[in-house]
This record gives sequence, structure tokens and C-alpha cells, in this order.
Amino acid sequence: MDKIAVIIPAFNEEAAIAGVVAEINQISKESGIALHPVVINDCSTDNTWGIISQLDCTALNLPINLGIGGAVQTGFKYAYRNGFSHAVQVDGDGQHPALEISRLYLAMKERQLNVIIGSRFLENKGFQSSGLRRMGINYFKWLNKILIGQTITDNTSGLRMIDRSVLEAVVKYYPDEYPEPEAVVFYAKKGFKIGELPVQMRERQGGVSSIRAFGPLYYMAKVTLAVLFTYLRFTFNSKR
Repeated sequence: MDKIAVIIPAFNEEAAIAGVVAEINQISKESGIALHPVVINDCSTDNTWGIISQLDCTALNLPINLGIGGAVQTGFKYAYRNGFSHAVQVDGDGQHPALEISRLYLAMKERQLNVIIGSRFLENKGFQSSGLRRMGINYFKWLNKILIGQTITDNTSGLRMIDRSVLEAVVKYYPDEYPEPEAVVFYAKKGFKIGELPVQMRERQGGVSSIRAFGPLYYMAKVTLAVLFTYLRFTFNSKR
């Protein structure tokens, strides 16, 4: 049976993290799909570590704050080294219903994908984010289509699953800070088959978005540079 590591980066998520883990464990029992929550405490300043250390999950405690990319890669390394066949990234704020994980897995197997991304915008159902955020998401849809020749409608989605072959790649390299759009380019340049599945998300159940601390325009500018650098780096390396 396939084993799926549910990678949950957590920075100051004391309000929602217990519910996220409980929901994942419940869906695992109901669906019969082996889901194993792996929560990475990214040096939180609240009681996140105290909470997750008591939950039915693997709790990893980072000694310094690595940011979202470093926390997620920590989870990927754990999954790869412990023989998991798949890993799925899930936010620690409660936005991603655990039921969608089983849907991603079944669609991934049926369509023989290496990467599958949960998209809010294929059917435009559930929580859609603010107008300014949607503008940024559309921008990355356009940018990444130019770079990789494939339309991904929700490049910033933090709900995505990868298989064992992709796990082997991301333990060696994974983008830091705001990695989701950049990772899509990385996956495409490495030749992995990427697809999307329409999902419904919720509003965050607690905590504060890290993007809000810098502003959407700063986020777009910074991630654009990172995406272009990744494209050039792996285009050049692939030709060597």
C-alpha cells in the first residue's frame, strides 16, 4: 500500500494546527488511504510546538526559522528517508480540507502524474481569496505558461502532492521563502508530469498570512525574480 506523508509547515499556528491534524487522521481512517501527518514547527513564538508534540503525528522542531520553503523541504526529506511513496503539502491554518488529499491521490494515480496541484480556479468554488491576490495568481499563471508552456491556474496553491520520483529531486533542491510558483517551473524543467484538480478551500482558521507582512506587490516582484532565476538555472544545467 502507498504511504503518504502529509507535510504541514507550521509557524505560529496554535489556533488551527490541532484541528488540521485531527481531520487528516480522521480522513485516513475513513478512506483507507495511509495518511501520516508530519508537522514541522518552524521556530514558532507561540505554543505551536507544545500543541503538536502532543498530537498523533510526527512532530519536527526546527531550531531556527527556515521559512516556508525550508520547512517544507524538511518534511520532504523526512518522507524520502522514511520510504513514503508520496508527499502532500498542506497548510497549517486549516484552509485545506483533508478530504481533498484523498481526491488528489486518486486523481494522481488515475492520470499517472508526478505532481498534482489543488486549484481553486478550475471551478471557482469555495474560498477564492482577495481580488488583489487573484490578480497576482493570474500573473503567475501567465508568467509560468510562457516559461514552461503549460497553463497552471493556481501556481500559488499550497495544496499539492508529489510522488517518489519528485521526492528524490526535492531533497536535493527546493525553493525557499515563497516556493510554490518557483517549484512549478522546477518540476517542469526536470521533466515531471504536472496536473491540476479542482478543489474547494476554506478561509484560514487562525494565524496570519506571511505574504501580508510584505505586501502582494513586493511578493510578486520578489517571486518573479526567483522564478526567472530557476528557469535560467535549470535550462542551462539541462544543456550541460
